[in-house]
Amino acid sequence: MKLTRKPLQVNSVIEKLWEYRQPGKTELVSIENTTGRFLGEAIIAKSDVPAFDKSPYDGFAIRAEDTIQASQEHSIEFEVIDQIGAGTITQKKVQQFQAIRIMTGTQIPFGCDAVIMIELVKEISRDGKSFIQLKRRMKTGENISFQGEDIKAETLLVKKGTKMNPGIQSLLATFGYHQVAVMQKPKIGVLATGDELLDVNEPLAPGRIRDSNSYMVMEQIKRSGAEAIYYGRIADSFAATYAAINKAISEVDMLITIGGVSVGDFDYMPEVYEALGAEILCNKMAMRPGSVTTIANYAGKLLYGLSGNPSACYVGFELYTRPMIRHLLGSDKPFAKKVKAILDTDFPKVNPFTRFVRSKLYAHETKIYVSPIGMDKSNIIYSLAFANSLLILPGGTRGYTKGMEVEVLLLEDQEGSEAY
Repeated sequence: MKLTRKPLQVNSVIEKLWEYRQPGKTELVSIENTTGRFLGEAIIAKSDVPAFDKSPYDGFAIRAEDTIQASQEHSIEFEVIDQIGAGTITQKKVQQFQAIRIMTGTQIPFGCDAVIMIELVKEISRDGKSFIQLKRRMKTGENISFQGEDIKAETLLVKKGTKMNPGIQSLLATFGYHQVAVMQKPKIGVLATGDELLDVNEPLAPGRIRDSNSYMVMEQIKRSGAEAIYYGRIADSFAATYAAINKAISEVDMLITIGGVSVGDFDYMPEVYEALGAEILCNKMAMRPGSVTTIANYAGKLLYGLSGNPSACYVGFELYTRPMIRHLLGSDKPFAKKVKAILDTDFPKVNPFTRFVRSKLYAHETKIYVSPIGMDKSNIIYSLAFANSLLILPGGTRGYTKGMEVEVLLLEDQEGSEAY
């Protein structure tokens, strides 16, 4: 098959891909099973928080007006007429110079409008009764957590598509969400191609390498929030490749193949796409690494043909697969967050295509810097282990110099961005 390859800019590829996006689906799970999941609905406050005026301290509920004459030189005495703990209330109403002992979280008794902390009073007993003496004036509302001061009923708390964390789980429990709508995890299939590949537990042999890309891509899938399904390695033959892909695509939401997308004698992926009747959306990217990344649409499902070179494979996933996964998970910011940083070294390499360089982003004093990691070659593995960002160097320049401001894509960020 004669293969025509016309380089497309990254923006153009993403725009084309976005035409094939599908809405994600939701499912109900119990609150204890929401760890790491993405919300399938907006979370709305069902009531005020606090639900009533309450005390933030152990102390005594009183009327502030009764303390007007209190000072370090003149103490005021209150009779303690009741004692209540959190979760209980009193039927008594305080009168002038009366107090009710309360604990942290206790509802403020009717008629009281201030709380004096227990360590600021002197407690005494007299004639079988309890009294407190205080030497400070209190203001109305002092030491009271008022109803709704934290959250008002009907407030939007968390947007759909937000990744769960312990704080969000606490909110869900606060408002009685024992069953939670979360986005279904997209099922992403992974197939590796190449007769040279060995499993991780196999000894090395001449001309053979261990299949590291599959493990890398499956972790990228999981980091994105989806479910990774490994279909193993495919022999370098058209029949084996076709059969494996034809089976896998019916069982997943997207399929990633690794290797076989270049123009070598054993790169069968383009022929397989044609035999399947898949629509090839792009097969040449104006980028390094990963220029041979190929993406096709088959029956509404995207097929990602990623490069067999580790760095090219990694970058191709982050740019094109991850955003689609995050869209299926309900995110309105599915793209990696982009920030500006100062290049901390010269990068003289000239390239007509945009480069995505594995890098380390770090802060020094009040500025953010970015430093390339290791060698800038698509077959390099080491740099991937320590990169927290991808340095973006647009093509068509004579290189870049230390001190220039550049754009950087964050790899570990969960906030995301609305656009590439």
